[in-house]
Amino acid sequence: MNKTVNINLGGMFFHIDEDAYLKLTRYFDAIKRSLNNSSGQDEIIKDIEMRVSELLTEKQKSEKHVVGLKDVDEVIAVMGQPEDYRIEDEETTQSYNNYGSRKHKKLYRDKEKGMIGGVATGLGHYFGIDAVWIKIVFLIFVFAGFGTGILAYFVLWIVTPEAVTTSEKLEMTGEPVTISNIEKKVREEIDSLSDKFKNADYDKMGNQVKSGAGRISSSFGDFVMTVFKIFAKFLGVILIISGISTLIMLLIGVFTLGTNIFIDFPWQNFIEAGNFTEYPIWSFGLLMLFAVGIPFFFLTLLGFKLLSPNLKSIGNITKYTLLALWIISIAILSSIGIKQATEISYDNKIVEKKVLAIKSTDTLYIKFKYNNYYTKSLNHYREFEFVQDSANNELIYSNDVRLHVLRTDESTPFMQIEKSARGNSFTNAKKRAEKINYKFQIDGNHLILDNYFLTDVKNKFRGQEVDIYLYVPDGQLIKPDSSVRDYYNSDDNFFELNYNGDYNYKVIGSKVKCLNCPADQDNDYEKDYENVNEEANDAIEEAKIDAADTIKEVSVKINGKEVLNGKKTKGKLTTDKNGVIIKIN
Repeated sequence: MNKTVNINLGGMFFHIDEDAYLKLTRYFDAIKRSLNNSSGQDEIIKDIEMRVSELLTEKQKSEKHVVGLKDVDEVIAVMGQPEDYRIEDEETTQSYNNYGSRKHKKLYRDKEKGMIGGVATGLGHYFGIDAVWIKIVFLIFVFAGFGTGILAYFVLWIVTPEAVTTSEKLEMTGEPVTISNIEKKVREEIDSLSDKFKNADYDKMGNQVKSGAGRISSSFGDFVMTVFKIFAKFLGVILIISGISTLIMLLIGVFTLGTNIFIDFPWQNFIEAGNFTEYPIWSFGLLMLFAVGIPFFFLTLLGFKLLSPNLKSIGNITKYTLLALWIISIAILSSIGIKQATEISYDNKIVEKKVLAIKSTDTLYIKFKYNNYYTKSLNHYREFEFVQDSANNELIYSNDVRLHVLRTDESTPFMQIEKSARGNSFTNAKKRAEKINYKFQIDGNHLILDNYFLTDVKNKFRGQEVDIYLYVPDGQLIKPDSSVRDYYNSDDNFFELNYNGDYNYKVIGSKVKCLNCPADQDNDYEKDYENVNEEANDAIEEAKIDAADTIKEVSVKINGKEVLNGKKTKGKLTTDKNGVIIKIN
């Protein structure tokens, strides 16, 4: 029966039998001898003890488990023999790492190389990729995943331990936790720390210690640099967010703009109608991706560079290739813009004249009607939209129809239907205008006009319009329907349509006058004031009596309206002392 010993190894308590204890003691003594006069000896021994403690803990089956010789031998087999290690034997170490360093990794947070919590850097070690790509994935999920990237980051921050000890750092990168690797890792850290001390400017530090002003200046400089670094990090985040968001939207645009390989998007016809060139719509998306996306790609790289100054460059070949693509895209887009402008630079029309065989003493009834196949209401107004007829032909439907009423010296009324469109030449514009399909109907003294026109989709929308010019002679009676008010366009004061109802009108001289409009409507104002000159002059003469003493202003009202010499005015009359009008306020 062997004795058992209680030991504290790496902060953990173990029950170990005497033989195993002696062998473990000899093992640590051998390690100390192999590390004699080595820098960082205590740190190496501490890390080795912690690693051995971890291995022994894994072998404990219960709290009463006693560590035996077998357990110690298995631990030594994993850790390696001290006499087999040679720090100078780089070839052997590299060979061992190539075959054994990637067999097993543990996920830790690398706070030394990380920016915030070391989550992305730790994941980069675990998956064997650059941490920058992990950060990009988190940012994508922040915007595309409605903030889930932030939640995932903090969850991983909480559940993932930080790599503190040398053993944990080796496990994080997948290197075997052996004596040689522990010693090598510790020496690398010590050498790195010693390099920082060696590179320090001791003379400058000494001068700063001697000079209080120097210390203050240095502290202020450090403060400014700290603020600048914080601002740089914040700017980097802004650039990354804006850059990635723009690139995502551009990529979405490339796959949706004019692309009907997998699905027809509802807005595709509108885009096609606005495409005045012969280039395919998807080419615009691709060119915009290069023209806009490349600058934002470099802004995104700049943001990552501000966050991680040690980030590797993408290389000159890639830079110059992207620059060339950007210049070519800008040049092509400029040429397309010029072509787009020239496609609508000419305006032309065709005119159809139609005489209305009615007498001036007959009332001309005017009405607009709609097609109930395309709409169920006269108020359905669209400048243009895409429709299908009953034969499934795709058409452009538009309500861009206007009625104009003008005077003529001819004895009978007539109308002109003008169809206009745009193109890259007068000839093309006229051809496009000829393809406008507009209909009207004359039934006795009734003029019935369509409130829409149609044209084939292949003609595209190029500012097609229909203007109806109705010429009426003196004495002509007119009866417009209520539907006219939405399509009537008053070019002058010849015909002032009353929008408050359906009334009868007559052409009297150079004016179309309403015959039955209410007295309080503006259309009756001219009749009310045809004979007010005499009344206005009498009122002014009466005002002159006291003008020299007290009256400097006079306001004349007739039928509730202020007038001057029988003319309507909204102001007041100002006279001098003799009653002469000098100003209208």
